[in-house]
Amino acid sequence: MKRLIVLISVLLITSIVSAEELKKADLAGTWYPSSEGQLTSMLQGYLDGAELKTIPPNIIAIIVPHAGYIYSGPVAAYAYKAVAGLDIDTIILIGFCHRKYYNAISVYDRGSFETPLGPLEVDSKFARDLVMSDDKFYYNPEAFKGENSIELQLPFMKYIFKDKDVKIVPIAMGVQSKENIDILADKLYEALKDRERFLIVASTDMSHYHPYNEANTIDSLAIKTIKEYDHEALFNKTSLGKCELCGIGTVMAAMIVSEKLGADKIDILKYANSGDTVGRKDNVVGYLSAAIYKTDSSENDAGKEEDEVNGMLNDAQKKRLLQIARETIDTFIKTRKKLEFKEDDEILNKELGAFVTIHKKGELRGCIGNIVGRGPLYLTIRDMAIESSTGDPRFSPVSKDELKDIDIEISVLSELEKIDDPERIELGKHGVLVRSGFRSGVFLPQVATETGWSKEEFMSNLCAHKAGLPPDAWKTGNADIYIYSAEVFGEKTDLFPFLID
Repeated sequence: MKRLIVLISVLLITSIVSAEELKKADLAGTWYPSSEGQLTSMLQGYLDGAELKTIPPNIIAIIVPHAGYIYSGPVAAYAYKAVAGLDIDTIILIGFCHRKYYNAISVYDRGSFETPLGPLEVDSKFARDLVMSDDKFYYNPEAFKGENSIELQLPFMKYIFKDKDVKIVPIAMGVQSKENIDILADKLYEALKDRERFLIVASTDMSHYHPYNEANTIDSLAIKTIKEYDHEALFNKTSLGKCELCGIGTVMAAMIVSEKLGADKIDILKYANSGDTVGRKDNVVGYLSAAIYKTDSSENDAGKEEDEVNGMLNDAQKKRLLQIARETIDTFIKTRKKLEFKEDDEILNKELGAFVTIHKKGELRGCIGNIVGRGPLYLTIRDMAIESSTGDPRFSPVSKDELKDIDIEISVLSELEKIDDPERIELGKHGVLVRSGFRSGVFLPQVATETGWSKEEFMSNLCAHKAGLPPDAWKTGNADIYIYSAEVFGEKTDLFPFLID
């Protein structure tokens, strides 16, 4: 009898210890499905919809969002799809704590994390070695309770690497100070420099609760800085409120440690905000998927050549975009149906900002566009063609009777560049965006040519009439100034005489 009692006691103790070592999924059933079948279907749908043009080689780290799956899942899928084929055994997951304040870095160093698809085991040795490496690290399970920056990554990881014995090292930063970022990056480098078969995951969302167009403007600056691999500038711009990343510490740490490990390039795999994924555009949150990776010298040279021609289209590509715009407008005005197109051309699939402008007998009839690329260029042209012909608030929708009298012009845009000196603006070459708080306005490069304005007139009109700011805001430092270039072409050119009567 005594032996039986002892055996039962041992079993009970073992059961209690095992239960304590399994970190429960706090957000399943609210932020994402708790049903294995529903979750599997959702994740596979997002992955199927992530149309990666190319997969970067030698990926060391990815940047992923962490909102509820209906909001950020379609964007996160791009990063996870890019790493699905990696042969790894350890994922270092860098998140942060939304709900508790502590000037330290919490590392979960034991047991497993529950997901509806099965548990993910913690790499306890790696985690405990990290905890012992500096006084800033410690084990605080409270930091991980209900923490979406951590938990929202786990089902994706479990699903993507379901056939591999992958372990995780969950890290929740407290204060995302430069000191803590540098310590985390340094200690991760020491832990990883002699290892292979690992992946770093940095969890962050972008701008929070701005109107749709303003969110795109704010996030475009962050995206540009990330693509330039300038982590110091990214930190400074975020500190000044020019960029918004709730996980600035996670992204900075990933960029720094990846750079130490040989990474030299970052590709933006997908950007969208909740206005794109769910629909409301008055109060949105931005999401980004990106890959940080190492190239060799030949790949660097190719990348430089690509950057030099980025946004430059040949005559055939221009012709095709104009055909898409024309066919779209004609069909939509006559039938209210949106045409479906599928283009294989690599340039037409780039994510570039673009405007579609409509003229009628030389007079402006509509102009709508996106400053920041969101999706393939050819689909942006299709969608902006519809908006410019039916959605410009300054004009009534184009009628069927007007179709024969309108001509179409397309502007394909480069990335935004923030400038401090207005003297850098070259009229006729640069388009300009000004922004102050919630107010912003943009002129295309051709506005200066068409109006004959001086720089003073151009900028004063932009501030006063497009952005609702004082006319001299561009001179007094009360507005941020961004420039961009545009490749402008239209139906009324020598290249395309066959498209007009």
